[in-house]
Amino acid sequence: MVDGIAGWVGAAPLRRLVARFGGTWPACDLADTLRFLDDFSGAHWDFRGGRERPDAREPDLDPDTAELVRVTAAALGLVRPVPPARPAYAHLVVLGGLAHACLRRVAHAVHLLRGGLRVTGEVAVLGSFRPLSELEHRTLAEAGVLDCATEVDALDAAVRLALGVSAPALQDGVDAGHPHHSWSSRTYLPAGLPPVRVLAAPSSEPHRRRAHTADTQRFWAGHVQLAPDDAVLLVTAPIYVPFQHCDALRTLALPYGCGIDTVGVDPALPDLARLPEPTLSPGRYLQEIRSAVRSMRALHAALVAG
Repeated sequence: MVDGIAGWVGAAPLRRLVARFGGTWPACDLADTLRFLDDFSGAHWDFRGGRERPDAREPDLDPDTAELVRVTAAALGLVRPVPPARPAYAHLVVLGGLAHACLRRVAHAVHLLRGGLRVTGEVAVLGSFRPLSELEHRTLAEAGVLDCATEVDALDAAVRLALGVSAPALQDGVDAGHPHHSWSSRTYLPAGLPPVRVLAAPSSEPHRRRAHTADTQRFWAGHVQLAPDDAVLLVTAPIYVPFQHCDALRTLALPYGCGIDTVGVDPALPDLARLPEPTLSPGRYLQEIRSAVRSMRALHAALVAG
């Protein structure tokens, strides 16, 4: 893992991108390089400012810089989807996100299953009680999905839409009176496919924030009793693969000893042609390069501490 982090961080395209934004590459060890990149990207590539991703501003970049951003993102693995590395996994995990992502990622996972990917355990669709924005409501309405209030509602609707199921076979959860403390689980049993569990996790810091990706992964791992040597496939969007893969290595592979592969949705698949696809701008790519840097820094710190 350390070699993988060092290779990604030290890649020539990333060095060129830092130089384009006025940075001087440091002569230091990996931990200090990650610290430099975290600080540098925070100063130059953080367009969220603590807001949700849809509320991030778009930087005004000249055409040459915008093209360099796109080339760098492709070189760092944020653009092109790749197929799963194995023909079979113990579990398939679909990561939640914005409304369009909920629809597309669930559809892609079902495409993989119907295309012959074997899953011996369960399909886990992981989200939170984050309220949907007005734009997300419009996105869902365009796809014929109504009456969703939260991210996990959108994921549940995406499962029912992709699988043609109407009601869960099993339900569980706790309504604690606040979404940061509550959790829910709905399990569907589609014919000929593994069980599909839609899970919303509580926050590990409920006084500060909603549940994030690492919270949902840890919560799911405890529910499914993730075992050493289990192979887990994560499905997300290509732009999030580096950062969410490193998060999963830190939150699942290190404590449980399981294997992790992470793939992005392939927009060329016929199953996805009818579903809305966002426009990915240079600012979005810069933001997620920063996310990957921060995730790799956290993973490296965990590896050194362990």
